[in-house]
Amino acid sequence: MRKKAIDPKLFAKTLLGHYDWGMRHLHWDKNRPWTLLFAVIMSAQSTDKQINKLTPNLYKEFPDLESFVAKPIEELEQAIFSSGFYRAKAKNLKKCAEQLLLNFDGVVPDNIKELTSLAGVGRKTANVVLWEIYQKTEGFVVDTHVGRIARRTGLTKEGNPLKVEKDMMKKMPQEHWGRLAHMMVQFGRDHCDAKKPKCETCLFKDVCPRIDVD
Repeated sequence: MRKKAIDPKLFAKTLLGHYDWGMRHLHWDKNRPWTLLFAVIMSAQSTDKQINKLTPNLYKEFPDLESFVAKPIEELEQAIFSSGFYRAKAKNLKKCAEQLLLNFDGVVPDNIKELTSLAGVGRKTANVVLWEIYQKTEGFVVDTHVGRIARRTGLTKEGNPLKVEKDMMKKMPQEHWGRLAHMMVQFGRDHCDAKKPKCETCLFKDVCPRIDVD
């Protein structure tokens, strides 16, 4: 018989006590907040590690939003080739830069509605950007790690990211949504791997129901 779902308060308290509150996964320039937005857009179907490798040279070749608009898209495609799906991403980055300049005076919007009006930006990207740049918590970031952990621990039964997000928003303390999402990503990398979870050394080994874990 399976254990009951993990207690949400215990889950949040344990992660907050275990990980560094200031952890960051993507590198970006705080003097140019759009560099985070673009890094998150590029991270889709890629890894943070890979994006962190390519962004230093990318932002040297394309130092401002104007350069993304003015330079040929072929140069941008070449610069981000290693991110995967580079043609679609280059198109989105170029369009996003244009939208930021025309509609927002070059400033990254500080709300989900305006952020998701930008090319290549969905709720996950918007939530990451809001937390990292503005320390705002309008939603809970749900990537593959977060979704997997939430289901395995019984915090959600949903597979759709939007529905998972709603469950996490109900069960996690709002003041820590941004931090907890980052911590869940790191926890997924450290322990709750998709194929080979390290259950015997897990922080929650005595309380996790291990749903769908062989």
